[in-house]
Amino acid sequence: MGCVNSKHVVRYFKNLDYNDGPVIKKLENDGNRRDDGGCSGFDPGDLKVERFKEAEHVAAGWPSWLSAVAGEAIDGWLPLKSNCFERLEKIGQGSYSSVYKARHVKTGRYYALKKVRFHNLKPDSVKFMAREITILRTLDHPNIMKLEGLITSTLSCNIYFVFDYMEHDLAGLLSCPDIKFTDSQIKCYMKQLLSGIEYCHSLGVLHRDIKTANILVNNEGTLKIGDFGLAKFHGPECRESLTSHVVTLWYRPPELLLGCTKYGTGVDLWSVGCVFAELCFGKPILKGRTEVEQLHKILTLCGTPPDEYWNKSKLPLATMFKPHHAYESSLRETCKQLPETAVDLIHTLLSLDPCKRGTVTSALKAEF
Repeated sequence: MGCVNSKHVVRYFKNLDYNDGPVIKKLENDGNRRDDGGCSGFDPGDLKVERFKEAEHVAAGWPSWLSAVAGEAIDGWLPLKSNCFERLEKIGQGSYSSVYKARHVKTGRYYALKKVRFHNLKPDSVKFMAREITILRTLDHPNIMKLEGLITSTLSCNIYFVFDYMEHDLAGLLSCPDIKFTDSQIKCYMKQLLSGIEYCHSLGVLHRDIKTANILVNNEGTLKIGDFGLAKFHGPECRESLTSHVVTLWYRPPELLLGCTKYGTGVDLWSVGCVFAELCFGKPILKGRTEVEQLHKILTLCGTPPDEYWNKSKLPLATMFKPHHAYESSLRETCKQLPETAVDLIHTLLSLDPCKRGTVTSALKAEF
């Protein structure tokens, strides 16, 4: 990823002023001590270490605004040079990003450059992006998009994520009227998708936005999961409350629509069930325009759960959105043209109770 002139780094460090005496004295005088008379854990040396790290990052070529807020995410990396890539056509557009096809000047290899735009450099927005970088650097699996590096500029507040180039995404392929996946292709894609998610879950990572548009495939049939912008580390032992405002609407599980903030891997499994059904039917099966309509579509397809579900779940919006009319499940009738083993797996993944969706490992062992 390039090299750094060590003399420049040493010279940069020598020019730094580490006289933090007044700051340290103020912290000590502000009562930073335990009640038992011991030190609170504040170490004056920590300030010097942070300053040293920031200086090291800036000397390596990282912009100071990124190092100051997201130092841990880029630690140990060097930025890639923008002139090493020839940017070609735009291949994707999101709310806060654009994706370009690019060619490496020396190797001729194709890459996808995801340009993330910052309208301002508020620390919260940079930290949000830093979390994605940290997660992507942690993940290393053949069915997950690998972050090859980052391109930044000291003059602008844009940053480019560099990934391998993949020719297609499942949403694009499904939108082509001439394309209909065979059972073998669906099995191949589902096995790769589940393998990638199983790896994520084994490391305590929830993706929280599984959908066909975020599932990329190349011309060789390799599938990779992309877009970890909403992903989060959240292992089974975590007790932290999470936001329910994640997962694209058509792939969002009912517990999130009902305001659940204590959830786990089941949210990804529901989304996988929606993707699986979409591959089988060639179109999404739950296309609500609003959260209320989405929940209604889910209940008419999967059936209304018994009263004990609503009482036990204690979901914040359960009282407001509990339907007055009970629906019988129409899922098996809707899927009657599919192989029975496929219907069984869809039925499990689209269980209203997250506990009944099983795990990704159990889904990989399904008969289908």
